[in-house]
Amino acid sequence: MRLTKSNYYGKNANMQYLSVSQYKDFIGTIGKKGCEYKALAKLKGDYIQEPSKELLLGSYVDSAWDGTLDKLKEKHPEMFLKTGGLKADFLKAQQAFERTQRDNLFCLYMNGQKQKIMTANFLGVDWKIRMDSYHPQKCIVDLKYIKDIHERFWVKDLGYYVNFIEYWGYDLQGAIYQKIVELNTGYKLPFYICAVDRKATPEIEIIQVPQLFLDQALLGIESNIKRIVALKNEVVNPSRCLQCDYCLENKVIETPILSTSLIEI
Repeated sequence: MRLTKSNYYGKNANMQYLSVSQYKDFIGTIGKKGCEYKALAKLKGDYIQEPSKELLLGSYVDSAWDGTLDKLKEKHPEMFLKTGGLKADFLKAQQAFERTQRDNLFCLYMNGQKQKIMTANFLGVDWKIRMDSYHPQKCIVDLKYIKDIHERFWVKDLGYYVNFIEYWGYDLQGAIYQKIVELNTGYKLPFYICAVDRKATPEIEIIQVPQLFLDQALLGIESNIKRIVALKNEVVNPSRCLQCDYCLENKVIETPILSTSLIEI
């Protein structure tokens, strides 16, 4: 299947190819638990997930940079007030975009090949990637519009704080992007995140993810691939996280529980 910008997110493409977002849906990240049941339902079209406000805000800044903002506005009239102006959060996103455009280095990194699609077979699976800004033989760049560039997240199981890149699995994203580009071109390129945050006065930063972190992010993928392929091929039944909206919507009570177990569930 030849991928294009119009069919990249389609059902057929998602069934044939594995993507970073798909992988996260199945396996999860430090900050968000995966759910096989919900991930498989999304792939099959049994569950349509409406974009959250945070996701839509990120799409606003992405679309502003790749020149497709008018299409996004047509698709999502909920971004506008009845008077026709942008709602406060989206006006703020517009201002954040304008702030990024005033920085020469930010613009240099973001002005590569926009939304460049590549595919490759890695670990016996066909992957697809779509890069925000691709500079051939130089670097890979991803744009993020986030709450706070310096926000710290306490991870109880690890016993220490992590940054937004580790928490949301953007190091995994960079690792897959880097590997697919390398398989296509022979060049192992550094991965950067061009970040702008949602603070009253937006802060901007260009962040390189260290190669060690990218290498570590790839280590856990191989052990999960066979399970994901088996799920997509319906060879095994998906497990349920019992916490996401799809699991709760389809929950069936099988037996009463004790009040003492409420905190543990």
